[in-house]
Amino acid sequence: MTVRIVNHSKHPLPEYATGLSAGMDIRANLNEPVVLKPLQRALIPSGLFIELPKGFEAQIRPRSGLALKKGITVLNTPGTIDADYRGEIGIILVNLSNEDFVVNDGERVCQMIIAKHETISWQQVETLEETERGAGGFGHTGQK
Repeated sequence: MTVRIVNHSKHPLPEYATGLSAGMDIRANLNEPVVLKPLQRALIPSGLFIELPKGFEAQIRPRSGLALKKGITVLNTPGTIDADYRGEIGIILVNLSNEDFVVNDGERVCQMIIAKHETISWQQVETLEETERGAGGFGHTGQK
């Protein structure tokens, strides 16, 4: 699949790190570093604008290395970019660590995955089919 992209950043287009990678790293496009204090969040610009085909979304997800090593993650994970959105991709980062974190220009701040989705219509009914699980949830499976 080919996706149209406008790159207003100072960086190369996102690419897959390996042949079997699901996501592509997205880089911060900054004029100056952004300091995230503990529990602070900020919208980090990417300089990227995309045109997804109908039936697809882009998902913005944290990078596992930043999450584990630095406590940096993406809020509203996964963030969804709809096929009709034409604005700049922005990444909402949050610092969950106890130390300041500096986001520098060109830093890989998240990964983006393109995923197919369905558009559904609702069929309102009075009852649902019974299952073995039933209404059990929130840790219910695996409990005897």
